[in-house]
Amino acid sequence: MNVEVVVDSNLVAFYEDLHEHPELGFQEKRTSSAVAERLTALGFEVTTGVGKTGVVAILRNGDGSTALLRADMDALPVTEDTGLPYASTATATDESGKTVGVGHMCGHDMHTTCLIGAASALAGDRSSWSGTLMLVFQPAEELGAGAQAMVDDGLFTRFPTPDVILGQHVAPLPAGKIAAHAGAAYAGSDSLRVQLVGKGAHGSMPQNSVDPIVMASATVLRLQTIISRELASTDLAVLTVGSFHSGDAANVIPNSAELQLNIRSYDPAVRQHILDSVARIARGEAETAGSHEVPTITQIERFPVVMNDAAALGKTLDAFRDWLGSDNIIDPGAGAGSEDVGVLASSSGAPLSFWLLGGADPSLFTTGTMDDPAMRTIPSNHSPHYAPAIEPTLTLGVTALVVAARRWLPAAQEKTGADGSE
Repeated sequence: MNVEVVVDSNLVAFYEDLHEHPELGFQEKRTSSAVAERLTALGFEVTTGVGKTGVVAILRNGDGSTALLRADMDALPVTEDTGLPYASTATATDESGKTVGVGHMCGHDMHTTCLIGAASALAGDRSSWSGTLMLVFQPAEELGAGAQAMVDDGLFTRFPTPDVILGQHVAPLPAGKIAAHAGAAYAGSDSLRVQLVGKGAHGSMPQNSVDPIVMASATVLRLQTIISRELASTDLAVLTVGSFHSGDAANVIPNSAELQLNIRSYDPAVRQHILDSVARIARGEAETAGSHEVPTITQIERFPVVMNDAAALGKTLDAFRDWLGSDNIIDPGAGAGSEDVGVLASSSGAPLSFWLLGGADPSLFTTGTMDDPAMRTIPSNHSPHYAPAIEPTLTLGVTALVVAARRWLPAAQEKTGADGSE
């Protein structure tokens, strides 16, 4: 299938500018302004400030379905270390008031740029499709809160209800490969903060204390048994303690300890069992240590399981196979990463079709499959060294969105056939 997509020649400069000026979730004022300016110039009906910093753009082009194409805009609190001439040196204040380095180390700048490119291509060739194009530039995906914020701000009451949700995420796969999995495609994620309270004392007098460091250490070890001893071997889940903080001096037993942990799961029953077990273990270790205070557990963020609709994904991938060939479309299986794009589908009732876009130099790979040795050495998303190869990733990402949109919004002659038949 010969796919002709005219890619805006200014997109590379737009991408490099976004990369150099990243913004944290719900702080994407500069980014959303640049997006809105581009879309307005293309003739879209543009609304800013949806879900605080989100942008919605509508282009109506005759009768037909409504396709929602989504890109996320926020960056990570990660200091970039790529050495690129357009690398970020930005800092910002995070939710806790801490000054952090900020970098587009997950590729959301690529997502945003690709959708701007697709908007330009589709607006410039309206004879190739028919219906309503709804573009959603979402804030705060990394916080797991941006999609819900836009929904709560009337995304599906103030704007058209879509017939399909389409989107992509750049990944360290060879550029030219697209990967997608039907059903539970990405894990649900729960991040928790566990506060354990003991009793502080001088380091020379432990008998006067209830040592929260020992208590928290025992909790960390016991938490590992949830996956290894409480779940069946067929239950897929991960529990990671990513942060442990207590005390500030070598000769002082502190009063409390804080753990931050992350849970990945696919099944609601498994998720609930893990959450209940975390609470049980924290309470048990506190009681065993002699603490008189029940630990407090608060949720930092939550991502629901991303469910790709099998029929919708199949329709999209058929278009990609016509474009790239079957050898370049792969099934990576269920991923342990998390995304909040599924909120848009569950809230609207529209089927989701979400895929991974290869964004690495193809010459670095030998097989190009998910078990390629290069997958263990190439910097991945969230690494301070991560950066997709601008080309051919950008052109392929723009084209993928255009191909998907045209499949779901076919032109009138494609719906009826050249001879007028249904």
